[in-house]
Amino acid sequence: MTTTTKSRARQTQGGIALLISIFILLLISVVAIALIVSSGTESALAGNYRSSTGVYYAAMSGLEEVRSRLWPKDPNAFSITDPGFLPSATPLPACSPVYVINHLDSETVTPWIAGSTYADNEFGPEFLTTGCSMPSSPPTARSIWRRSPLRNLSFPGPLYKWVRINGVTERSLNLDAYPYDGTINNGLVYYDGVRLNDQTNGSQVLELTALAVLPNGSQKLLQYLVASTTLNLVFPAAMTLDGYSDAYSGPNHNFFQISGNQDSGDSACGGPSMPYPVPAVGVPDNPDINYVINGNPGPGSTGIPGGQLGNYTGTGSTPSVVRVNLPPNLQTVQSLNQLVQTIVQNADTVIGGPADQTSIPSAMSSSNPMTVVIQGNPAIPSQGNLTLSGGFTGYGLLLVTGTFLYTPDLNWNGIILVIGQGNVGTTSGGGGGSVNGAILIAQIRDSSGNLLAGPNPGRATFNDATTSTVGRGYYYNCSWIQAAQPAAGYKVLSFHEIAQ
Repeated sequence: MTTTTKSRARQTQGGIALLISIFILLLISVVAIALIVSSGTESALAGNYRSSTGVYYAAMSGLEEVRSRLWPKDPNAFSITDPGFLPSATPLPACSPVYVINHLDSETVTPWIAGSTYADNEFGPEFLTTGCSMPSSPPTARSIWRRSPLRNLSFPGPLYKWVRINGVTERSLNLDAYPYDGTINNGLVYYDGVRLNDQTNGSQVLELTALAVLPNGSQKLLQYLVASTTLNLVFPAAMTLDGYSDAYSGPNHNFFQISGNQDSGDSACGGPSMPYPVPAVGVPDNPDINYVINGNPGPGSTGIPGGQLGNYTGTGSTPSVVRVNLPPNLQTVQSLNQLVQTIVQNADTVIGGPADQTSIPSAMSSSNPMTVVIQGNPAIPSQGNLTLSGGFTGYGLLLVTGTFLYTPDLNWNGIILVIGQGNVGTTSGGGGGSVNGAILIAQIRDSSGNLLAGPNPGRATFNDATTSTVGRGYYYNCSWIQAAQPAAGYKVLSFHEIAQ
């Protein structure tokens, strides 16, 4: 009996062990299956994330390419690669979109055709209420990835399919732009550097819409609102001596004028920072007011203030020589130096001097104002010198980093900046010239070309010792100031992803 009992006990224990083993195997199997499923889910999530990220940046690359090519100074600017693709002067209508196409060699991309593979299904909903319809054959340009030498690369480049460029209206944006009159209309929208408006102030707001599609079918539709920006140079006076203990010497006759009043030929200025009138001469420090006034001798006299001081007109009493508040980018050595660098980067041409009128680009005209910089090695200030004579007429922004000399028959329409040595003078010659716009003189470097150590600019020097008795001078002209502002690219005003 004892033997039988022990045998049955062993059998019972063996059965329990088997059940435990089976349970453990089942548990391990469940855990393994869960791990496999989890791994697959994570792989799927990672794949979806890669696709989502890839298609997002593909669409973003299209927006950024087009934003860059809108800037005329870009090597691949539309004005260079595709003349006539965009209007050169007139605004781009809201109902006349244009497209940048980035198709592979094996496909056709015609977003303006409803039902096509990569149709633009966003244009209709945006402009349905404006009465627009999609043009049957809008202008197109090729992506830089479809141009040589990039098209010969071993990879296709960003996989966006198209970017649409069009003007926008209050109604297409569904917003009331300045002057906030409570109505939403079909007028084009502009940007004046501060706010959107429907008064044609500033640059036109453009809408960029990009569609990207990956081989796995992932799609993304992104959109920018962009507007051309300028350096936003605001001048507090017709002539600004941006320094301390300035040296000023006016001519010894009564035919020289500086005016901060609105000229009859100057249209009303737009934007929030271009009022009329302004002072004739603006200085940042009160003692410099007397330096300017005492630097104007009476006719035939020496050291007796008078002469043409009655011709210094603008705000305040006559002579209109006023202490002014300078904007931040014109206040310090550091900010002025940064302004110089920015202008150099956006200039049409940078000329190493000493230079004269023959160095100025012949393409400059009233319809094509240009940004010209005279700058050489800062350690050799004379390489920034410029002399203009012979009745030269210029248009745009002129930056002189050395000494600027001119004959009294000079005509310049726009902005003159003498920032560096801060020295302006005249040489003998005819008269009758005028600067229509604004001039600013500031010393930020010493005679060896080193930046001044302190925060404040040094002595601004203006010396007009000529005796020409023909009327001439400096006249604040807001329209020319605006026309001369160099473009600094297209600013992104808004960005959003469009649900599909």
